[in-house]
Order: sequence, then structure tokens, then C-alpha cells
Amino acid sequence: QVQLVESGGGSVQAGGSLRLSCAVSRATVSNYCMGWFRQAPGKEREGVATINSDGITNYANSVKDRFTISRDNAKNTLFLQMNSLKPEDTAMYYCAAAPYEPRLTCIQALRGFGYWGQGTQVTVSS
Repeated sequence: QVQLVESGGGSVQAGGSLRLSCAVSRATVSNYCMGWFRQAPGKEREGVATINSDGITNYANSVKDRFTISRDNAKNTLFLQMNSLKPEDTAMYYCAAAPYEPRLTCIQALRGFGYWGQGTQVTVSS
């Protein structure tokens, strides 16, 4: 069973930065589709950023130019660098991993049959 453990969440003021980490076991991040999702109270879980096995990244429009997804293959860890944080970024952030499926986009694979971490809370105050 693939295991993912997120860390790095916290409370920051608007304009600040945080770096989330996701330690992965029983899967190789470079071979999987990896992604970050978030869910705010009363809202649906939304995709924030994904990176596929070729290293191609995709971002939600709301976080483009502010967030950066990356991975460290040697440490088998996924990251999300979040800059210029806004109060609307407040949410529980989840890491996800899914095996490569050529017929699906990365986010489709993650939503369909991804493995999920327990989440880390990010709170941005104005």
C-alpha cells in the first residue's frame, strides 16, 4: 500500500510563503503521477498542481505564478512551494499519487484511483 505523509503546513499572514512536503513510500515519485489538492470548509476538493512522470506540471489558474510543484527523486518526496499566499488559499492540503495511465490525464488518474495522504492545514490570515 502506497503511503503519503504531508508536512509543512501552518499559519502565515497574507503575502507569506510556505513549503509543503510529501514523503512517499512504496511508490517511486518519478514513475507516478503526483499532485496536490486542497479542500476548504464547505467546498469541494480541488486540484492545485500536478506533475507527471515526464516532469510536466499543471496548475490551477488560481495558483499559477505563485505555487510551484516539484519532486526530489533521491528523497522520493514531493513539494509544493507556495508564495504570495492569500486568505483564499486557506485549506487542508493533500498529497496524492497515482500510477501512470496513458488514457487519462494526471488529475483524472489522481481523482479516479489515487492514493492520498492525511493532509496538512494551511491558514492564511489577512
